[in-house]
This record gives sequence, structure tokens and C-alpha cells, in this order.
Amino acid sequence: MERRYTVIIRIITGGILLAAALMINTGQDWPRIILFLTSYILVGGDIVLRAIRNITKGKVFDENFLMSTATIGAMIINEYAEGIAVMLLYQIGELFQSYAVDKSRRSIADLMDIRPDYANVKKDGEIFKISTDEVNVGDIIVIKPGERIPLDAKVIQGFSMVDTSALTGESTPREVEPGMEVLSGCINVNGVITAKVTKEYEESTVSKILDLVENAGSRKSQSERFITRFARYYTPVVVILAVMLAVLPPLIVEGAAFSDWTYRALSFLVVSCPCALVISIPLTFFSGIGGASKKGILVKGSNYFEVLANTKTMVFDKTGTLTKGVFEVQEINPIGTLSRVKKEELSYKLNKELTDELIEVTAHAEGFSNHPISQSILKAYGKDIDRNKVSDVNEIAGHGVEAVVSGKRITAGNTKLMKLKGIDYIDNGLIGTVVHVAIDDVYAGYILIADEVKEDSAQSLKKLKSLGIKRTIMLTGDNREVGEMTADNLRLDMVYTELLPGDKVDKLEELISQTSDNSRLAYVGDGINDAPVLARADVGIAMGGLGSDAAIEAADVVIMTDEPSKIPLAIKLSKKIIGIATQNIVFAIGVKILILILSALGITNLWAAIFGDVGVTIIAVLNSFRALKVSEK
Repeated sequence: MERRYTVIIRIITGGILLAAALMINTGQDWPRIILFLTSYILVGGDIVLRAIRNITKGKVFDENFLMSTATIGAMIINEYAEGIAVMLLYQIGELFQSYAVDKSRRSIADLMDIRPDYANVKKDGEIFKISTDEVNVGDIIVIKPGERIPLDAKVIQGFSMVDTSALTGESTPREVEPGMEVLSGCINVNGVITAKVTKEYEESTVSKILDLVENAGSRKSQSERFITRFARYYTPVVVILAVMLAVLPPLIVEGAAFSDWTYRALSFLVVSCPCALVISIPLTFFSGIGGASKKGILVKGSNYFEVLANTKTMVFDKTGTLTKGVFEVQEINPIGTLSRVKKEELSYKLNKELTDELIEVTAHAEGFSNHPISQSILKAYGKDIDRNKVSDVNEIAGHGVEAVVSGKRITAGNTKLMKLKGIDYIDNGLIGTVVHVAIDDVYAGYILIADEVKEDSAQSLKKLKSLGIKRTIMLTGDNREVGEMTADNLRLDMVYTELLPGDKVDKLEELISQTSDNSRLAYVGDGINDAPVLARADVGIAMGGLGSDAAIEAADVVIMTDEPSKIPLAIKLSKKIIGIATQNIVFAIGVKILILILSALGITNLWAAIFGDVGVTIIAVLNSFRALKVSEK
């Protein structure tokens, strides 16, 4: 920042001296020349020194060399004002570019300002403030209101609201309670919570996110690689052409003035500087990474924007990706009732105890089990279990559970348990996990438990189609009935079910072989079993909020909110970024070629050359700024 203020002061002072030199009329040239030279040293001395320093390092043909050669040459042929003006405007352009880059960096820095400095570790009843690097797994930490959560941990005491916006882009705080996981980098809003550390700092969420974003710029896009190659060959070519333009016409064409053609060559050199491209293209992708991060989309490299923009086939995992990955009671059907109790009616019905005999006895029988199905039934029951009512609990692995509840023998489990006990049951081809319930060996009904589709999955798939995705496909390890039902509900083009992790890779290879040369395939997943497929796809997208570390590590893009709606947003942003980069390339090269031709023909002067360099750079940088703004509409 201090350097920027120094440059501004030099520019203002140099401009005043230039204006004074132009207004002085003493009849002698030396006062004006002194003012011109002083002005030039102030506004362009650092550029000349930089050019000399780079030449000694073997970096001859860069923008510093071009600007120094053009402006010094202009002054040699007594065009002092134009030479200084070129350097003055170039410095203004550089200042503008510096501001633009800093703004992009601040955008990412603000987002990534989530590195906790300390943790309140509780030992022997006392609290010690120590560095996060020194905290071990299993340590107990206390997070006070307003503090950042220093490490990934599980809450063991206290209730609070947690602001997760720095990680997920989600503005609404989340409520946490004992037993829930909290992620490092989030802010504890109100209550004091005590938590047990589950990961060391190097393995924590905040550390991994910082690493992802900090290293994202190291992976260049094809556009950036093109600009690097372009500048490497383009610059020496234009320098040679400028020398030829200055020397050959006066030697060949009769009456051609050496000073006139040198002036044209200098204009040629000024406009030929490729800084508009060298600056604006990386800035576009850098701004895109920052803009995406604000929305909870972490892109590990600018090259993945191009892959996403060219994606035509989108392949999804099911559980945890398109669905919530959480078993919930969807339906209760006690025998003897005329209508089934659907999930949307459960809360009201259960609270009013209109159909709660079946769920009550089942919840009591399942109350001693930690199985996810048992936990789902307990959650649906929504009341405390009276353990005094329960006795003789017998959990039968792979089948279900038996227990005596209030003197009645309750048998709850799958069809295998019903067959084992010789109990007739209803099988209506139900899709999902069915818990059949018998009371004293008499069938009493069933409870249907199934994974639930995420609220935004259907709308997200519809948006993907509107963004040019030709095929939407699901690969799942679930049985055929469950997979096909989910695919039908979401209107997916294809679904492949009952796949093992190795089968998923084979199927993905087959799908990739079916894509055209100019289209790409993206895979979206969240589990450990998705890691090989994420790594194999042209671009892997991981659901990072609840996804496994292996999936996040293997993916190229991480959705921190677990929302499928972020996927079409990532595609839309990628297309926008590629569009901005293409606009800058076409605009910069087009204007430069036009002014180069006009300069060589002597139609334009050095001022047009200045616009061709500084003006084009400013316009391209302003255009690049659009990548920072991400609209979800």
C-alpha cells in the first residue's frame, strides 16, 4: 500500500513538471529539457531500471524493455512530451492493474481469513490458550461466543448457533448441540460450547480449504498457457519488426526521413506491448476463483473452469449427493387403519397420539440399538423411551430386534425376521427399508424408512439442462428399485444400480468413451467409494460439507454447502469466466493489430499507441472484474 502511495506522488509530481515544461517559454531550451528529464526520471525511472535488471537476468523482451525503448527513443528525436506521456499513462495503467489484483486478492483473503490463532484447551478444570498446532486429537476445547472454532470437533456440552458462511457461503447460522460435529473456521455466535477435537489442525477443514485456495492459481488454464506462449514469441518478433521499420524504409525509399520512420517504429513498439493480455487473463481466472469461493464453491485450479464450461455429461452418485444420505421414516402403516400415515403427517399425528401404538412399541423395542434404522425410528417417535417398560431385548444381527414392551412381545425387523419367526406379513413391493412389526407374533404393520431427496436436487437438474448439459446419469450401489425410483422422480436420463466402487469406475470409463472430443464429463459424489471415480472424471465435484476426506482430496471442485444447486452455479460461472477471457483476448489482439498497422503506415501518432497499450489494458482489467460478481439467478 505504501508503494502505491509513493507511485501516486511520483505520478502527480511528474505530471506537474511536464505541464510546467510545456508552459515555460524562456527562449532557451535547457530549462525545459531539465524539467522534461526530471519528470521522466520520476515517472519512468523505475521502469528503465527494471528493464536493465531484467536484461542482466536474461529476460530481455518484456513490457519494461518495450516501454523504455519506446520512450527513450521518443526523447532522442525531441518528442519529450509524448515520451513522458507514454510513461506517465503506463504508470497509471500499472497502478490501476495493481489495484485490480489487490482487490481480487482481498476478496479471497477476506474469505480465507478463517485461520484460528489459538484454542482454549481445558485441562484439569483449567482453561489454557494455546496454538492450534499444539492441540491433539481428543483434547477438550472451549469455544466462547464470537470466537472461531479452531479445529474440527464434536460438541460434548452446550448449545449454540454457528455461522458457517466462511466455509459454505450460507448466511443462516446453524444450531449445534451435543453429539454434533463442528468445523474449524466457523464462528460460534452465542452460547459457550465444549467440544472434543476430532482432527489435528493440519487435517482440519480450515487447513484443507486454505491449501486448496492458495494452490488453485498454480494450475493454469489453456487460455493462460496460450498467453504465456504468445508473449514469449510475440515480443521479440515485434521488436525485430520495429527495428526493420525504423531502418529499412530510409535506406530503400528515396526521400524517407530517418526521424519519421523511427517515430513510427517507436509507436509500433508502444502499442505492441502485450500487457493487456498478460495481466487481464490470469486476473479473470483469479477473480473467478475468489467469486466462486464466496458462494461455497472451491475450485482447485483455473483450468477446471474450462473443463466445467465444456461439460456436456453430468454423472451423479445418489446417497449424500442427490439425496440427504440420512434414513428417515417416510410412512407408518398399522394394520387395521384405512389410510397410511405419510411423512408430512407424522409430526402432527404422532404428537396427537392418533396412530402411535405401532411407532411407540417399535421405538421402545429399538431403543437399545445404535443401528441407523433404530435411530430413525426413535427420531420419528420424538419422545423419551421409558426403559422400565422394556425387558428381554434380543438384537438379531442382520434381521432386527425382539423385546418385551409393557408385557407384550414385540418383533421388529426385515422380511428375513418375519420368515424366521413364521409370521405372515404384507409385501406390496415397497421401495426402501421396511421394518415389519409383530405384537405377540401377530403382524401389526410396517414402518417404511428411506433416504430423502434433497430439496434442490430436481430444480438443479432442470437448470443443468438449460445450461447445455446433454445427459444426466446416476451411478449407485443401491438396489434397482430404489435407484430407478429416485431417477424417475428427478427425471434423470439414465441410471445404473447395484454398482460396487470398481464397477463405477468401469461404467465411467464407458461413459467417457461415448463423449465427443470437444465435450467433457463431470462426476459428482461424496463418499470414500466415490474417490476413484472423482479422480478419473474430466472434472470431479465433491460434496464437501458432509463428504469424506478421500472424496474431497480426489475432487477438482468442492461444494462446501452440499447443495446440488451450487453445481449449475459453478457451470454458469465457468461459462462466464471463459467468455470474459475470450472477450479480452479478441479485443486486445484486434485493437493492437489495427493500431500496429496504422502506426506502421504513419496514420496514427504516439497517442494512439498509448491507447492501444494502456487504454486496452484498463478496459480488459475492468472487464475481468466482472468475474468477481457471482449471481445465483
